Order: sequence, then structure tokens, then C-alpha cells
Amino acid sequence: MLHAAGPLLSIDVREREYRTEPINDVLETFVGGRGVAVKLAHKRTPFDVDPLGPENRLFLTSGPMQYSQMSFTGRMNITSVSPLTDGLVSTNAGGFLSRNFVGAGYSAVEITGQSDELVAVHVTDDGVKFEEVPELERARVSEVTEEMNDRHGLESEHLATIGPAGEHRVRFAAVMTSDSRAFGRGGMGAVLGAKNVKCVSIRGESTPSVDIPEDVQSEIHRAAATSDSMMKRQGTAFATGMINDNFSLPTRYFSEQSFEEADRISGSAVEEKKYKKGTCSACAFACKLPTHDEETGFETEGPEFETVYALGSNAGVGDLLNVMKSNDLCDDLGMDTISCGVAISAYLEAEDEFGNAELVHDLIEKIAHREGIGDTLADGVDRFHDDLGVENWTVKGLEFPGHDGRVVHGQGLSYAVANRGADHMYSTILEQEYAGEIDQHGLDGKPSILVRRENWRAFQDSGIICSHSASSGEMMQSHTEQLFDADIDDLLAVGERVVEHERHFNNQRGMDRDDDTLPYEIPDFEDGLEEYYSLRGWTRDGTVPDERISG
Repeated sequence: MLHAAGPLLSIDVREREYRTEPINDVLETFVGGRGVAVKLAHKRTPFDVDPLGPENRLFLTSGPMQYSQMSFTGRMNITSVSPLTDGLVSTNAGGFLSRNFVGAGYSAVEITGQSDELVAVHVTDDGVKFEEVPELERARVSEVTEEMNDRHGLESEHLATIGPAGEHRVRFAAVMTSDSRAFGRGGMGAVLGAKNVKCVSIRGESTPSVDIPEDVQSEIHRAAATSDSMMKRQGTAFATGMINDNFSLPTRYFSEQSFEEADRISGSAVEEKKYKKGTCSACAFACKLPTHDEETGFETEGPEFETVYALGSNAGVGDLLNVMKSNDLCDDLGMDTISCGVAISAYLEAEDEFGNAELVHDLIEKIAHREGIGDTLADGVDRFHDDLGVENWTVKGLEFPGHDGRVVHGQGLSYAVANRGADHMYSTILEQEYAGEIDQHGLDGKPSILVRRENWRAFQDSGIICSHSASSGEMMQSHTEQLFDADIDDLLAVGERVVEHERHFNNQRGMDRDDDTLPYEIPDFEDGLEEYYSLRGWTRDGTVPDERISG
């Protein structure tokens, strides 16, 4: 089976030391990306580690598709123990970093320890250099890019950077690349911040040679270029109207399920402000959203749907320019727009301030710097909801995305069982429910669909293949067996191993069935949970038997 190539580069930022070691056995079994990172974390990270302690390890990984120049492959992965969920979390981002990463010649980079000084870590195919950067304390992401460019000729596409939020250990701080692309979910920025690492730069000219069929690459690239998908014009925001009409768009901190001003923040509204094409590395699909407000001159990238929901409808804000500004602030300060938006919406609920866009912008700044009420909100809804007297809209501590499981019940079950917590990308069963391929109501037959989709998504994240490839006539899916020189059952088996290693790691940290819950009821939930565990071969308590984990 096709897999990533190259050694593991392990970096200890406390001792200013680094070393490489072969991991061929891991690569052959877990392919790359999320899979390799999860296996390495399971082997090398203590089960009882403090997420913000020096013993926690953060892994950056690519997959074999990043050795190509094919559409839908400009992504890479970060995995660590999350300070938000307290479990193992993987998150991936687009942009241009992945090609620079494979150019350095490593399949995985591990960062451990805790630096005494704020440091930039420079990774090349010649090794690692450590640069103390105390003058960049509290610097925004764009300011770090400017400084690294002036000093070393490093562009944003070479950098994985944290903003003030990461330094202040905001539990949903993101790691940013290309300035506006986020390794968003689970607080990976806080993990780097706790290690006192302001940025990691990556570049080199030692890309391993991996045999990927040229004819398949060409066909997928052509399909991406000629696709007429709405995503190419409106990004993921294209779905806003449909989701609102489906009464599954959370509004005013989940108290309502549709938003009367949805058309003002919809994909059409975003398209009106889009002024040029935007893309990720080597991708002809070009679904990114460089946007410009003509009246004010304000420019940013996005917003995508989840930001439209989290900082728009759920906050009661029906003005796209204000959502654009919120999105831009989160990017530059280094925060996940979903968790940040939900935390702010919880505060707006408590203070009866829905729709106050100026307050939203002020709160984003306060959270990133842990000032005033921002210090409370920076810990996430799971930790502060009682103090504010609001409901706890999280699963495993992770705030909900914008697809209401009270309406799409399979997605509700997916939120409950996902190892990351309330995450819409873990299975994407919502796609079949929205499309009418399966009934939105109830869980009949859905656990088996959920298992298969979770395994497939875990494999895609190991490949790494962008989930938006499905928008181009499912070309990537139909040719995946050729690309990886494996049949579908073997690919799904990779995904199953990834999911089980994540769950087993979290089990060792005390997570079990009690954590697979929802803040609302859906029909036949307990029966669906039982069936899911049975199909997985796990115990009725939601734990993975040790004998299912190898090595």
C-alpha cells in the first residue's frame, strides 16, 4: 500500500536537541497524516500526560498524496493531547505548508519539552535551528509572518504559527499557516504556546520519491478544474440557506434552529464580496474565499460556513462584514472560529446581548489575551457554563459545529461517539442525511453507516485527501484504490486502526461510555450506541479491548 516516506524528526525544545529515527513499520501500517501521528502519539505520549505540560508531544505529519501535484491534496495534520477535550485530537489544515513539509524529507515531526524562552524552530532538510524570539511575545500571526520574511525570507506558506491566544494558552487556540488557514480544533495552539514555541518554519528540497499513477493524477486534476460545484464560488458557505431551510442552523446559542437573517450571511452574500480565486497548494478546485468589502475596503479570507454559523447566526449577528471582521480577528490572534464563536454566544446568552457585533469583536480580543471576562471564556464552554448559568453545548469538551443533531439524528450520534467530541468532520454522515439518501429522523441502520464513514474519513485524513474532493464528481473516491494500490477493504482497515488507537488512548485517560453523550435527546439513542459499540467490537462500556491494539 502507498504510504508516506522519510524518518521521524524528534525535536526537544527544552534541550535544543533533535534526532531522526526510522518509522517504516508505522508508515506501512498507518499510511501517513492522522494515522501515523495517532500511532506515534499512542506509542510515545504518556497516557496520563498534562496537555499543557512539557511531556505532551505534538506531531506534524503529511501523507503520500502530498508528494504529488494533484488537486485536493494541499493539506497536512497536527495531533496532540488536547487541553480542551483532554483526549487525543487530530486536526488538519489546507494552504501551502504541506509541500514545504515533504520537501524537508520527513514523514513526521515531533515537538516535545518546554523552552525557557519564546522560540522559533526552523526545520530544513539539513536539520533544525532554534531562534530565541522574545520580541515576538504577543505578536499576531501576520506580524510573525512579516518578521520571519524580513529575517529569513520565509513566507506564510513555510510557517505554522501561534498568535497571542496560543501564548496565553486559550484552550481552543489554533495553529495557523498561510496566515488564514487553521489547524483549528482542540487547542493545538495552546500546546505549542505551553512549549513556548511561537512558530515552526519548514522548508527543503528533499522530497522523497513516491510512485503515484500519473494518469489518475491528471484525471483528478482535470475534474477539479472543470467542476461547476457551487463550492468553487461560495466555499462551504454555499450550504447556509439549505441548512437554515432544514431548521438545522443553530441560532442564538442553540435556542433556535433557523435564523431570520440567514440570507445576509449566506453563500450568495459571501460570493458578492469574493474578488479573486483562492486555493490550496496544487489544487485546481480553488474553493477558497478572498473577500473584499467595497464600502470600507476591508479584506480577509472567508468566512466559510462554520464561521458564518458560529460568529453569525449563533451570535445573532446578521451582517456579513461583521462576520468577516470576527473571522479575521480569530485568524490573526490564532483561534478556532467554532469554539470561540460558541463561547462568545454563551456569554451573549447570559448577558442578553445577541446581535451586538462590537461586543463580539471586543470579546475575541479579550479571550486571546485572557483579559477580564475573556479569561473565563478562554477555557471553553464545558468549564465555564455553570458560572454563566447557560447550557453546556459541548461533547467531550468540544463545542458544536453548525449542523443540529436534533434534526439530523445520525449526525447527533456521530457527535456523541466521535473521539474528538462534537466534530462534524469525523464521519460527515450529515452529507447523506441532508441529501436525502437516508432519513434524517431516527437511527435505524445508521450505526453501520457511521462506522464505515468514520473509517473512511480516518483513512482520508491519513492519505491525506481533502474532504471537498467529493464535490468534484467523487473522482478521488473512485480512484483511491488505484492511487494507494490497495482495495477498499484494506483502506477501511487503516481507518479502523486509527479510530481504535484514538479511542484506546482516550480510554486510558478515563474516557468511556459516560463521555459519549449529548445535551439533548434523540430517538433510540441508547440502542444506537449499543449497536455502534457492538459493530466496533468494543465493550458495552465504550472501551477498546487491549488485544485489538497492536504494538
